[in-house]
Amino acid sequence: MSIEIIRLDHIQICIPIGKEELARKFYLNLLNFIEIEKPESLKRNGGFWCQSKEVTLHIGVEDIKETKSKRHVAFIVHDITQARKALEKNGILIRDEIPIPGIDRFSCFDPFHNKIEFLERVGTSTTMRES
Repeated sequence: MSIEIIRLDHIQICIPIGKEELARKFYLNLLNFIEIEKPESLKRNGGFWCQSKEVTLHIGVEDIKETKSKRHVAFIVHDITQARKALEKNGILIRDEIPIPGIDRFSCFDPFHNKIEFLERVGTSTTMRES
């Protein structure tokens, strides 16, 4: 018997305790996620859940130190140039990533040093993963 993964259910990232409003400004206002209702049984844990089309993102809170890491979330976007401009307009520092054939990409960090990568297919490449 083997495990068959069907699709991604959700991504959870963590922010420092008490920083939900700053996270909402970044994820809801800037990245255009929509906040969705958390189950009543989980509300006492803090944080919030949000969604954009097929992507569900759980913003959890914990006592963390703000450090940068290779861990990241990667979102496929419709117009990478527009995404870059919107982030830069809001003072978000953009980092160009190592080129991958068939993919335009860049990354940034949210206010809590969670790396966020943005990708758009160009041409015929089918690989969209980074190791």
